[in-house]
Amino acid sequence: MEVENIKTVGVVGAGTMGHGIAQVFAQAGFEVVLVDQNLDFALKGKIRIQKNLEKSVLKGSLLMEDSERIANRISPFGDLEPLEKAQFIVEAAFESIEAKETLFKKVDRISPLETIFASNTSSLPITKLASFTKRGDRFIGMHFMNPVPIMKLVEVVSGFLTSDDTLNLTLLLCQKLGKVPVPANDFPGFISNRILMPMINEAIFAYMEGVGTKEGIDTVMKLGMNHPMGPLELADFIGLDVCLSILEILNSQFGDPKYRPCPLLRKMVQAGLLGRKTKKGFYDYP
Repeated sequence: MEVENIKTVGVVGAGTMGHGIAQVFAQAGFEVVLVDQNLDFALKGKIRIQKNLEKSVLKGSLLMEDSERIANRISPFGDLEPLEKAQFIVEAAFESIEAKETLFKKVDRISPLETIFASNTSSLPITKLASFTKRGDRFIGMHFMNPVPIMKLVEVVSGFLTSDDTLNLTLLLCQKLGKVPVPANDFPGFISNRILMPMINEAIFAYMEGVGTKEGIDTVMKLGMNHPMGPLELADFIGLDVCLSILEILNSQFGDPKYRPCPLLRKMVQAGLLGRKTKKGFYDYP
């Protein structure tokens, strides 16, 4: 398949990542089928996209007529059947191997064999996810960064059976989206989270042990290492539950104690202090 053959893209999951992925595909001229577990969730995803586009219009970076054209390319649905007309499908569902297994088996049954599947997973093994389908050679990881419309990077992760044709097509597709693709192989955490999560975890240990204040730890990394956001602030942005889940996957798959999640991180997640999405994490977000 060539990039030119892809006219319709399916996006499964209309949440934080899914609606952003749908937006960038629509902005690149693709028709988008946006699917979630019910129509209400899918509609809410499209509303969030429209609000993002409205902000761009107000800033003067997008014309109103272009905003309307982009939004009209996105069709929300509360069931999987409309995915059968997509030539490329990106999964951005809940980060659970069991949930993704159920989903991919269903989507595999209704999709033409030539359709390529991509998972936006941030840490789960692409080879394992591909095993839930009959298209291991046409299955790939496509790990977008949050917020998707702004962040340029996409990790493109090849599973054990991913073909060179699938890899090359996905790299070209990323470029058409205005993204910078970086190929990675199928190891736990890929490149980004294998490096990022131990840093965030160590920052939480340093805070728990009283090495510095949360503001001090973040300031050191921002001013000393030129990071745009400190590790504790970034953990709040990502979601502390997401950070914990990724660390647990790294810890279990590598069997290396350096990936052991900090006890303070576990306690905060248990307490429901998940960061920005709950308005309280290491910092407050009134």
